[in-house]
Amino acid sequence: MPTDDLFSRASPRSDRIRVGIGGWNYAPWRKNFYPDGLPQRRELEYASRHLRAIEINGTYYGAQKPETYKRWAAETPEGFVFSLKAPRYVTEGKRLAATGKGIHGFVHGGLAEMGDRLGPILWQLPPSRPFDADDLAAFLDLLPRELDGTPLRHVLEVRHRSFVSEAYVALAREHRIPTVYTDSPDYPNLADLTGDFAYARLMRSADDIPTGYAADALDTWTDRARQWSNGEDCEALPHAAAPLAKGKPRDVFVYFISAAKHRNPAAAMALQERVDRG
Repeated sequence: MPTDDLFSRASPRSDRIRVGIGGWNYAPWRKNFYPDGLPQRRELEYASRHLRAIEINGTYYGAQKPETYKRWAAETPEGFVFSLKAPRYVTEGKRLAATGKGIHGFVHGGLAEMGDRLGPILWQLPPSRPFDADDLAAFLDLLPRELDGTPLRHVLEVRHRSFVSEAYVALAREHRIPTVYTDSPDYPNLADLTGDFAYARLMRSADDIPTGYAADALDTWTDRARQWSNGEDCEALPHAAAPLAKGKPRDVFVYFISAAKHRNPAAAMALQERVDRG
């Protein structure tokens, strides 16, 4: 395959709203996303030129070598970013307050090699972990806010119903940690803005829709992404506390995750196209 073909559908870059998928190695995508004959070693190169961001799930199961982070960054174009899921050995332990060593080892274990390709670090709490204000506050205090002089962005995904509370929202806002809006039938849907960027993980792709989500649903998510980007709250989404008044513009990350996973690249490209229309 000619190298130029990998860049033929690259779209204009916008730093404010990025839409992406989880990972890039998935066999069914070789039939409906990647071109026939594309070597697997070039799948990241291709995907990063058709999407604005990718959320890496592999780091959830274990940190990678510095050389791996460096290679990922080198294969992607300027303006592209990765979100990294932090290792589960940090978030699934008995006490979050005792995770300082694990946090330090992950953050300082090679992430600096990603340079400006490093986007948000996602700390996903398991469904079995209820809200414990003191333990969570101690954990959030442990998260480093910069790496080699560069600001770090952390985001928290909560999966226990007890987090749907004003007390949690107040604590997250105090620590300026955004909360994932998890659009899932299985986990709490919490759209309260608690940090300076917005992060959504969409989990309702349908197998019988080529773009994963119907056109009207994609239009709705376009409006929501623009609202967040403009500094507005999406009052139509579930909140645990009162929606915020309009504030400063925000970066927005939207990922299509799981469900009918083979449809997610098409869903991400369809949403990004809508967002980019202005």
